[in-house]
Amino acid sequence: MPDTDEHRDLQTDDLLWWQKGVVYQVYPRSFLDSTGDGVGDLPGITQRLDYLAWLGVDAVWVSPFYPSPMADFGYDVSNYTDVHPMFGTLDDFDCLVAEAHARGLRVILDWVPNHTSQEHPWFLESRSSRTNPRRDWYIWRDPSPSGGPPTNWLGFFGGSAWELDEATGQYYYHAFLPEQPDLNWRNPDVQSAMLDTLRFWLDRDVDGFRVDVIYHLLKDDQFRDNPLNPDYKVGDRPYTQHLPIHSADLPDVQAVVSMIRKVVDEYPQRVLIAELYLPLERIVAYYGVDGSGAHLPFNFRLIFTPWDAQQIGALVDQYEGLLPPGGQPNWVLGNHDKSRIATRVGPAQARVAAMLLTTLKGTPTMYYGDEIGMHDVRIPPELLQDPVARSLPGLGLDRDPQRTPMQWGAGANAGFTNGTPWLPIADDFAQINVEDQREDPASLLTFYRSLIQLRRDEPALHAGTYERAPAAGDVLAYLRAGVGRGFLVALNLGSQPQPFEHGRLEAEARVTLSTLPDRSLGPTAGPITLAPNEGVILELR
Repeated sequence: MPDTDEHRDLQTDDLLWWQKGVVYQVYPRSFLDSTGDGVGDLPGITQRLDYLAWLGVDAVWVSPFYPSPMADFGYDVSNYTDVHPMFGTLDDFDCLVAEAHARGLRVILDWVPNHTSQEHPWFLESRSSRTNPRRDWYIWRDPSPSGGPPTNWLGFFGGSAWELDEATGQYYYHAFLPEQPDLNWRNPDVQSAMLDTLRFWLDRDVDGFRVDVIYHLLKDDQFRDNPLNPDYKVGDRPYTQHLPIHSADLPDVQAVVSMIRKVVDEYPQRVLIAELYLPLERIVAYYGVDGSGAHLPFNFRLIFTPWDAQQIGALVDQYEGLLPPGGQPNWVLGNHDKSRIATRVGPAQARVAAMLLTTLKGTPTMYYGDEIGMHDVRIPPELLQDPVARSLPGLGLDRDPQRTPMQWGAGANAGFTNGTPWLPIADDFAQINVEDQREDPASLLTFYRSLIQLRRDEPALHAGTYERAPAAGDVLAYLRAGVGRGFLVALNLGSQPQPFEHGRLEAEARVTLSTLPDRSLGPTAGPITLAPNEGVILELR
């Protein structure tokens, strides 16, 4: 597919857009409802593109909107090449892409290749008989000699990962819910069919994909049991009692990732993002050899690392040391599956977290609502919507608290819907909303916008080198340097004042931005004292 004038207009320098840009995740159920049914949709996203352009992000990643019976809210796909009527139509999608591109915004889709819905026509055929031509499109096995599941592999949501099909007398494999049977990616017909679904959306001008659980795509072809996890403790999630060395992150999955990358590379300026809940040394393997893997293997480690300056500094150093030549780093503070950053670190540190995310080396990904300080919302049991949490109570799998509707204004339903919102809205939406914060120069939203603009304007911040700077106590500090220009970032991750000294401050520096609105900007020299919960960006002269 040839490059278009519109796509060339979005390119502003020699760096690719995803190498210098900011990605913004939208959970479509919760962004904006355009129809009054209480559920967000594609036209709702289109209506808010001007806001995203104003904020300064470069791409919007849209979580699944495909036809689905919603056993896992869209991560159980029954048709990869259409739109669920709840979210709109293909015409609505085409309008979203066109309007986004007209504003210089890119559109990234969620692609779910590991498993389908059990209602997908492929699976209905596959389970119809042992001789059906699509039987081998999924992973079917006879019972073990003892009559139970073929292996000891466990499902991510608990219990065996094997489900017995009484009609055919075999088990099918599901890494997640029984309603999500895994595709057999060792079958060339499956590979061809799934890669064609990528081309379907690429031909509709999407700018890339975030690939769901890409490390699960291949399973051990000898179907060996997983070994016990020696670190498992009573009370841990049941899934973790085994080490999934035969059911996830197999070495030969890299060949499949390379296959996917080749399709994406058929279309200019596209990006491939891989979801990976793995240790850092395994995450970086998904860059592939000589750039044959994902452009951005997602790095979620900030979500799981304690909010401690020394531990975060060590994490960044380790990650930087593991990156392959040319590998683009990336950072994430939250998503639709994990507790919001404002809940994890508190409102004051949420501003420090914003500065950390936007000034580390690499591509940052934001989660909708974090820019205004949205927090987890307690959902009463009778209003619980997450189908996984409803079907598997007591496992701590409720993801509703971080998926509540976007808070646009102080009016009814926070401006999200004219109907009844699908999830309750936070009680404090009258104080935490886009409309009010947009007019407040001291708000978190305004601060995010300033950070994104500074990052865009300064090559040292969106493409420069990273070097850890010495700092004591609760302070994390690092240098970002570009051609002829450098910045020192100092973040106080604690609640007490912290003195900060650095040799580069003996000469004159300039305070460019602070998390605190009352910090005087401009020239400074010598040691500085960071206020509690303060981060500063200093331009070095």
